[in-house]
Parts: sequence; structure tokens; C-alpha cells
Amino acid sequence: MELATRIRQAAGHEPADLLLTHLKLVDVLAGEIYPAEVAISGRFVVGVGSGYRARQVVDLGGAYLAPGLIDAHVHVESSLVTPAEFARAVVPRGTTTVVTDPHEIANVLGLEGIRFMLECAKGSPLSMLVMAPSCVPATGMETSGASLDAVDLASFSSSPWVLGLAEVMNYPGVVHGDPDVLAKLEAFAGKPIDGHAPGLTGRPLAAYAAAGIGSDHESTTVEEAREKLRLGMTVFLREATNARNLATLLPLVTPLNSPRLCLCTDDRQPADLLDEGHVDHLVRMAIAAGVEPVVALRLATASPADYFRLRDRGAITPGRRADLIAFRDLTAPRPHLVWRGGQLAARDGALVGGAERPALPRLRGTMNVDWASLDLTVAVAGDRLRVIGAIPDQLITEHQIDRPTVRGGRAVADPERDLLAMAVVERHHASGAVGKGFVRGLGLRRGALASSVAHDHHNLVVIGADDASMTTAVRRAAALGGGLVVAEGESVAAEVPLPLGGLMSDRPIEEVRRRLDEAIAAARALGSTLHDPFMAMSFLALEVIPSLKLTDQGLVDVDRFERVPLFV
Repeated sequence: MELATRIRQAAGHEPADLLLTHLKLVDVLAGEIYPAEVAISGRFVVGVGSGYRARQVVDLGGAYLAPGLIDAHVHVESSLVTPAEFARAVVPRGTTTVVTDPHEIANVLGLEGIRFMLECAKGSPLSMLVMAPSCVPATGMETSGASLDAVDLASFSSSPWVLGLAEVMNYPGVVHGDPDVLAKLEAFAGKPIDGHAPGLTGRPLAAYAAAGIGSDHESTTVEEAREKLRLGMTVFLREATNARNLATLLPLVTPLNSPRLCLCTDDRQPADLLDEGHVDHLVRMAIAAGVEPVVALRLATASPADYFRLRDRGAITPGRRADLIAFRDLTAPRPHLVWRGGQLAARDGALVGGAERPALPRLRGTMNVDWASLDLTVAVAGDRLRVIGAIPDQLITEHQIDRPTVRGGRAVADPERDLLAMAVVERHHASGAVGKGFVRGLGLRRGALASSVAHDHHNLVVIGADDASMTTAVRRAAALGGGLVVAEGESVAAEVPLPLGGLMSDRPIEEVRRRLDEAIAAARALGSTLHDPFMAMSFLALEVIPSLKLTDQGLVDVDRFERVPLFV
């Protein structure tokens, strides 16, 4: 029996399978670093100390040994690649477990999409654990491709790969006791339930926490995060591609509260994964900001393991999984060896073993647009209109009021005022619905950008300086089966095909990164100054992040949680 063997090897009665020697162990539970040897039996650590025997001995040459890193909250789809390609990017950087919310593909394909992600993750060197998507759709103010109720979600609750209920974005529904929202909470009572409550405070926040919601990753200030901590919530400190909140929140971290703080990446695109890194990048940021290295590593290991009740990982102790990373510099950890379940998974920045790409499960097409009724023009209905004010490196937006630029009786984009036209075109049911608005902060001087990634409904979103460029871009994105497009007039300057649900590519991450770099360069040539204008654009359609957003059903005042007209 495996257990009996493990016990004998832990007791020293027979040799372990693997012994790691000449190392400095990072003990994230005791909060110390000390010389030790680590004995491994199969998938598990069985001994920490000295004097163990093993069939294989690996001398780490004085390197530090820490637990494998855990991402507390991530949408794998936002990497624009499949779970296998995502793993190829993050495992060599020390991530051995991610807790993912597949609500992006669930909003497009429902249960079929969730099953697709689980099937794609099989055989991966990454442990991909799932939180059941709670908001499909996010609210009733969007049109998604599917709808999942409490009964649908409960069908996943017994799966060993499903830990609990993912971010509950409809926080007004919680606070006001919406029966459908409460049914989902009750279906996962007793299990981890993640939150999503940007700016929520006072008694509404208390009501949200009282509903059994245990975490939040949307804090943008120390004060907001501290209030959530004081109400018993675990706070996820986020550093995403377009939501760079970690540096602002790090002053909150102390050795005493670190067990209630976790690191998460939420949404990171290929260039950031390949250049900056994944959770390892967040650990290095924390250490550089003055957080003690052991505490910084705890935020990415024991803390998320404790929150998600993963008692089999998160620390290096007998009986836990041998998910381990070795690195040489404690002040800036960069793993050069990664073990997952006792097996060497990565060495010097690359996966160990063949580079064979697994066959993908079949997935139906998702572009269903009523082109005959498409009209991007905006009739003037007043002398003041609402404008979405994009904020660099943040998901929140401003709710601005400005005068329209009018030509021929139509309100039009005016790049001289940094005022661009925006539209969200329904692409799931060919309903012909189109939400229209204006946005400031993307900086385009000409041309247009279009994308089938538009959180969380993932309709087609397009922003541009003129209707012709916008029409070219949005039609090309649909023709690709989904994707990112840069266009000027009738010409396409760059594109990134995303045929899997309109969210992911079926190509290697390096190729996707190259094409995305080309698309961002093309967008910058048209005037955009944002780090990633496509990621920024995708969140301008998410009506659960303050203050003003646009869905296919129109403008949403998120602070009031209701649709509002374009003209005041």
C-alpha cells in the first residue's frame, strides 16, 4: 500500500524515493529558514531533517527550497491560450497550483465550456482546481451565451476538482437577497465562496460577508482591504495585466495578518506571463517593497492553501505534496527547479519532458451576429452625454459628463478631445442588440480596435475614431471565429485569432504573444499609449466594476447598478 510505504520511509525503516540535500528550507509555517534535507516518497514529502536514506539523492548546492506557488484566483482564459499552454508558461516559474474561475468560457458556452477547460487540463504538469462560476451571466444587464443556475452549479459541487463557488460579482443581489443569488450561495454552503465587491463598505459589506462570502480580490486601497479583513474576509492582493493593485496594497501586509492575505493574478496576458512572470513576479514585488521573504512566500503558498482547505500542499512538511521550488536568491526568487508531486516538472525555465501538444476537445463556433441590423451611428438626443473615463492600470472607470461632437446630426468620435466611439455587438444569439457609447483614455488618434474578449459576457467590443474603421475591425474579429483586431479604414493592420470560444488561441503561447505584440504595436501606431489597450478595452464592458460601463444592452451606472441613457 502506498500509505504503508510512505509511513515506513518517513520512519526511516526503508529508503525514500528521493532525497534533496544541501539546501536551505523556507518554512512558511514556522516562519524561519534553516538547513535541512527533504525526503520524498512518491508524491509526498515524508521527512524534513537529516539522516534519511534514498534511492536517488539530489544535491541542491545550497539553494533555497520553498513550497510550490499557488495562484489564489485566475481566469486561465485571459492568457488567451489553452490550459496546457498556460501551464507551459507558469510551471517553470514555480506555479504548481492555480485556483481558476472558468466563468469567461462559461459565459460563452455554459457547462460545455467548463467541461472543455477541465478536459484540457488533464495530464498537465499544473494542478488546476476550479471554483464553480457563480455569475453566468454576471447580471441581467448583459446578454451572455449561457445561463447557469444553482442546479447547474450544484452538479459540479461533488467533483474533486471543484473547491467551491467562484467570485460572486452580483453584490447588490447578495445584499438585497435576490433569490437566485441566495440559492447559489446555499448550494455551496460550507465550502469556500469567493467574493467580488469593489468599493463595498459599511453595512452592505457586512451583509455581504454575513452571506458566507469569504474572500475579495477587488480592493484598490489599503483602507478598503483593511475593512474587509476586519470583517473576517481573506483579501487577495492582485497584480493583473490591467489591474495593478499590488504595490498599493503591500503596506497592509504584516506577519500577523499574512495568513489572511493571498496573492493572485486574476487576468494576465502572454507578454506579462513570459516577461515578468506569474505568481513569482508578485513574490518578487512584495520582497522588493520590504515584505520579509518568508512572509511574501507565505502569501503564495500556505495562505491560499489554508483558505481553500488544501491541507495537502502549501508547506514542506511530512504528508504534504512534494510541490517544491528551488531558487538561489532569497531577495528575488527565480525558480530554477520545480517539482510537482515529487516529479521534476521544470528546469531552468522550461518544462522537463517532450513538447508534444495534446489534442484539443472539439468546441463549437460562437460567432452569431445579425449583421443586417448593425448600425454604429449615434443620433443626437441632447447637448450632454455620458462618457466612460478609462483609468490606466485599473479596472474602475470614471463616469464623466461632456458635450458631444456633432456632425450631420450624429454624435461622433473626436480624437482631438480624446473622445472615441464605443460599441458592444451581441454575438451569441444574433439578436441584433448593440450598445453604443463614448470612452476617453485609450488615446487612439485614428482607426479602431475590436475584440471578442469583453468581460464577462464576451460580446464583440469595438472602439474607434470613425465608423468605417470600427465596422472593418468588428467584422474581421467575427470572421476569425473571435479575436483581437486593429483596423484603419477598410484595412486590417494586425490580428490575433482566438477561435476557441472567441477567447483562446489553439496555437503555442509564444506565437500568440508575438501576434499580440504586433497588435499592440499597431494600436500604438494609431495613438494608444496604454500598456495593453485590448485588456483595458475588455473591462470597459464589465458592468460589475464601478463606475460606468457599456454592455450590448447599453450604458450601466455601476454605482447605482442600473442602465442609464447615453444622453443626460
